[in-house]
Amino acid sequence: MKLAFSSNAYLRFPVEETIRRIAGLGYRGLELLADVPHAWPAGLLDEQKRAIRDALARHRMAISNVNGFMMNAVADPRQPYWHPSWIEPDPNYRAIRREHTKRALRLAAELGAPSIQTEPGGPRVAGQSWSEAARVFYDELMPCIEVAEQCHVDLLIEPEPGLLIERFDQYLEFVGRIDSPRLGLNFDIGHAYCAGDAPERWIPRMAPCTRHYHLEDIAPSRVHQHLIPGHGAIDFEATLRAIAATGYDGWLTVELYPYLDNPDDAGREAKQFLERVLARIGMKHEE
Repeated sequence: MKLAFSSNAYLRFPVEETIRRIAGLGYRGLELLADVPHAWPAGLLDEQKRAIRDALARHRMAISNVNGFMMNAVADPRQPYWHPSWIEPDPNYRAIRREHTKRALRLAAELGAPSIQTEPGGPRVAGQSWSEAARVFYDELMPCIEVAEQCHVDLLIEPEPGLLIERFDQYLEFVGRIDSPRLGLNFDIGHAYCAGDAPERWIPRMAPCTRHYHLEDIAPSRVHQHLIPGHGAIDFEATLRAIAATGYDGWLTVELYPYLDNPDDAGREAKQFLERVLARIGMKHEE
């Protein structure tokens, strides 16, 4: 297993400085934010892509995943991460999400990233049934899956509290209608805990779908607020044991976007905590 850190904690820094800082904390992987101010695909020039590749090479970093979930660049006043969603009532507005996802997939291919993740549908509007919202999500997602297959990049759905797909049973119901080797799961440990699903119980069942993990802690209240691992109620020893038992050897990306005031300290503390847990259970991570 390999530890990475998401660049979405560094919204106050340009991407090259972000790469330098995350490498300086000792992480060997970085989850690249496909959004402002780091790598908004619709406005990213070729020279900016080269600068990202050069910075990664200079600091001996790899991209663990491309975060295609957040869309601060659109600046929707309702919520900067969820909107525009896959299931907006206005088809022209949800097309912004669809086309952004296609661009993020192509960007991932250009930069050598294995996957991108996206939101699990979005928040339902008043009067919208789950089945109707799922149909709209399916119709919008399928063109992106075609691009994922062409680019040889995995497109990962990330269940999240408050959105169409919150729980793993909903994820399984939705993806059961799609036959593509490029569709997978971004298993967010904290989101599972918020939804009432003990992560360690679902990790074995979801292992065939899981291509990438997000790690953060959650308070005992299960309120969706990302905390530094060790600051909440998640049993990381049981969780990491369960991941190791599946044979997973990919990236574990720490996602701490609320820590904008001091992402360095948050990332450093998270890494130290996770390394202690991994050592305690007899697991090594790649340096």
